[in-house]
Amino acid sequence: MPVAVYILGLSVFALGTSEFMLSGLLPPIAEDMGVTIPQAGLLISAFAIGMVVGAPLLAVATLRLPRRTTLIALITLFGLGQVAGALAPSYGLLFASRVVSALACAGFWAVGAAVAIAMVDKDQRARAMAVMIGGLSIANVLGVPAGAFLGETFGWRAAFWSVGVASAIALAGILALIPKIPLPAEKPRLGRELRIYRDRQVWLAIGITALAAGGVFCAFSYLAPLLTDVAGLDSTWVPWVLALFGAGALAGTTVGGRIADAHLFGVMLWGITASTVFLAALTLLASVQVAAVALSFLLGLSAFATAPALNARMFNVAGAAPTLAGATTTAAFNLGNTGGPWLGGTVIDSGHGFVSPAWAGGAMTLAALALTVIALRLDRRTRPRATRVVASGSATAGSATAGSTAPGSAAPQPADA
Repeated sequence: MPVAVYILGLSVFALGTSEFMLSGLLPPIAEDMGVTIPQAGLLISAFAIGMVVGAPLLAVATLRLPRRTTLIALITLFGLGQVAGALAPSYGLLFASRVVSALACAGFWAVGAAVAIAMVDKDQRARAMAVMIGGLSIANVLGVPAGAFLGETFGWRAAFWSVGVASAIALAGILALIPKIPLPAEKPRLGRELRIYRDRQVWLAIGITALAAGGVFCAFSYLAPLLTDVAGLDSTWVPWVLALFGAGALAGTTVGGRIADAHLFGVMLWGITASTVFLAALTLLASVQVAAVALSFLLGLSAFATAPALNARMFNVAGAAPTLAGATTTAAFNLGNTGGPWLGGTVIDSGHGFVSPAWAGGAMTLAALALTVIALRLDRRTRPRATRVVASGSATAGSATAGSTAPGSAAPQPADA
């Protein structure tokens, strides 16, 4: 595996840390900016909105641009977004910096995945993508709790500065180790790829992904105030509990990725069901410290165990559009990451307390489960497809014709004889 692929993984570590670290920084940001915690939670939605918009647009817009140069520009823009956030004197400017950072993040995913695939042989694509996505898992295990620790010890702005430094290190690695990648010989026919959106199974996959991710993120976004105000834990415990969630996420991606190929719908059904049960349990047991901590781990486990199957399902139903399939999956995940925090903040503002995002998230995952059952029934009525999807770890890579993929994406491979 080329060292350059690990540089991309390091870059993803910075991207993922920035995306998720606010879950442990909402109280100090809200206090410093003079806003409510639900308003601070919209900063998480702002990043997700940028990913929703940026993933499909930049996946297409950057296909004909020099990939190394594009990576350099995007990681630089992302790093500047972190600096702008660290210096932001007002909530509005901090919000804007999150949107800009998210657009750069989405573009980096689209181009970085294509570069990782281009640097390895076809039989190493899954490994290359697993290394890249591994940066996201490690961000949940180390980066997010580290950000919460810095925020608790030195103020929330220190967390933004640290991600800016990580972005600078990633930029240096890209400049030194990423080679020039030849441009695609033929521009994808987007008109043909857009036809995937006529398929109801594609829209079901989008809905399932958005609701499943949004339900967990609805509760996760407000986990810090739940742990301190409801469970009664000291704020110094928050980074450790976030690290526990990340450990569950890392274990979940490993387990889910290994079995999603053979039991795609099984992983989806059981994983989403488990998330629903854990969210319901968190609603009932949030005041019990041991239960709140244990359920944080289990939520990370169930959510990320389901993710490889959700990615793979999109490529099953939209494999004819390799340019847009991965970007659509990314957009769907971040659509959930937008709606989840918004719904959580809404129920908190309605006076239901910091436990309410857990039951609101459970309602979202229950809806995702219903859509999964519908998709399964429709799938059984159609002729079996000639391809199978291979999911490895937290992600697999694109098909032989794919020029790029998006985070956590999987792709069709020839069926075993």
